[in-house]
Order: sequence, then C-alpha cells, then structure tokens
Amino acid sequence: MAAETLVPRSVDEAVQLFGDGQGITVFAGGTTLMPEIAAGRLKPARALLLHRSGLDGLRTDGDVIRMGPMVTVAALADGTAGLGSQRGDLGAPLIALGARVRSTGKGGERTEAVEDFLASDRSGRLVLEIEYDRPTGKWSAQTLRRRHAHSYAIANVAICSSGDGIRVGVSGIGAAAVRCRSVEQSRDAEDVLKDVDPVDDAVATADYRRRMLTVLVRRALDEVESS
Repeated sequence: MAAETLVPRSVDEAVQLFGDGQGITVFAGGTTLMPEIAAGRLKPARALLLHRSGLDGLRTDGDVIRMGPMVTVAALADGTAGLGSQRGDLGAPLIALGARVRSTGKGGERTEAVEDFLASDRSGRLVLEIEYDRPTGKWSAQTLRRRHAHSYAIANVAICSSGDGIRVGVSGIGAAAVRCRSVEQSRDAEDVLKDVDPVDDAVATADYRRRMLTVLVRRALDEVESS
C-alpha cells in the first residue's frame, strides 16, 4: 500500500511522526483513500495510520463538547462523517454549530473556525480535536441522497439559531462544506447559490443540486423559524 507505514500509539507520537505533513498520507477510516489507491490514482510514500493513536476521544467539558478526528459516527450517535471530504456528512452541522478545529503541522498548532479550516490549504495539517458549544437554540438538518450501498449525499443543509442569529452550513455539493453567510443575513433560501457552486459528479448533476439545495434550505429555515 505504501513504501513506509507509520502506526503511532499516542497523540504525541502521531504529532511527531506527522511533522510538517511533507510526504505523509493520513489514514483514518480509509473510505475516501482506499478507492483512490485501488484505482492507481494515489500512491502514498508514507502512510500514517491513526487507528491506535488515541485521537478517538469524546468528552464534555461544561457546555463544550470535544471530539477527536477518529471518533466514529456510532460513538457520536451514542454519546451526543470525513470532515474535509465532499462525501462527509458532518461538515454542514459542524459549521452550523460554530465548531472550532484544533490542528497541527507546518507553522505549529492553531485553532480556527471549521469553515476557515475547510477553506484553507489543509494538505499540511493534522486535525487533533474538534470542539463546539452545546446548542441552546432551534436547529434543523436536511439531507438528500440516493438509495445505494454507500448512500452518498447529494446535498446536506444544517441551520442552528442562537441569540446572535442563525448559522447555515452546506455540504455534499462541492469539495468541502461551506458556511452560507448570505442566507444567514437574508434568510432567503435562494441566496444559498451566492455562497456555493455545486458540482457535477456520479451522484448528481450541478443543475439538480442547485434546484434541490434551495428546497432543502427553505425547509430548514421554515423548521427553525416555526418550531
């Protein structure tokens, strides 16, 4: 699979082995990477496997919930899906929740809003933890997907309200999840297309995503405003 395989047994060792990320391919679950390797499109030189790294913590500190990047969806469901991937379902709700990402790599450790992390160059960053404040306002999550084994999303929309207004996250429509500030300001579902540019792929066309995305945003807004 790779010329060199690295299996850290602690968070500190994972950080040390990752270094500045140069030449490292990080494996969490492998859902995204393994098809690329099987097809010959990705040939890792050094593979960093995180399954024994201890980065699977899930805990609550007061009103702040913290989770490691290796926490499973099953653990989240019991205790409370690929952050940087189009196929991941968690990007939209994490943006809506106002989550922060703590990461390390070239330039050292930093913490930033999840939408800023996703919009930046993540190639030399190793995620250490994601945290968000326990929601106190109304919320809604809407998704559209095809019925097949992997059930990849065509589009995901999440909205959370608070005393400061609403936060709107969208995922599944492009390379990474996006915060939709235009909708936050106007509360007009049509404005979502000012913030995102849906793509064509094997799951759905860009045109279909555009049409359905406004429907999902409208449903989420109605649910938050009427509940």
